[in-house]
Amino acid sequence: MDDQTGARPGGGVSDRRWFSLRAGASNWLWLGVAVMVLDQWTKALIIDRFEEFDRVVLLPVLELMRLHNEGAAFSFLSNAGGWQRWMFIGLGVAVSAGILVWLRRLPAKGQALLAAGLSLILGGALGNVIDRVVFGYVIDFIRVHYEEHYFPAFNVADSAISVGAALIILDNLLELDRARAAKKKQ
Repeated sequence: MDDQTGARPGGGVSDRRWFSLRAGASNWLWLGVAVMVLDQWTKALIIDRFEEFDRVVLLPVLELMRLHNEGAAFSFLSNAGGWQRWMFIGLGVAVSAGILVWLRRLPAKGQALLAAGLSLILGGALGNVIDRVVFGYVIDFIRVHYEEHYFPAFNVADSAISVGAALIILDNLLELDRARAAKKKQ
């Protein structure tokens, strides 16, 4: 075994140890853990200081308001009767497992945007899964608005998922650019 990669000499990706911190892009998992910890910490602060629907105006376009979201993004399926809690927990766990496998299979170097994006999504997904398991809903508290037009409330986990998705899109666009440039050289 190679001490740095966990792979057998001459072996491929499938030979690497799955639980090695040096396997694939696993070195990006710290970002997902940081997102999850920050998300849970900010939600604990909100729970300690706010009752549901309490709010504090920070700026003319920004306020903190504790809200309980039993649905998904934009409160999708929030009034579905309770079954959605388990569906979203299962979906969050499945997506997280898929991301862990994807990170494991990425090369350790050269895929930083993709690895960072996946780690942000992983941390955000698990942060919201924790809420659903513990409370039965997700704690949202950031509200952005212009006059009476409100963007749906969100939290740190949702922000990380959005930034992670943007990084993955950017990575794909840059990869497309590199492929086009390589094709022109041929």
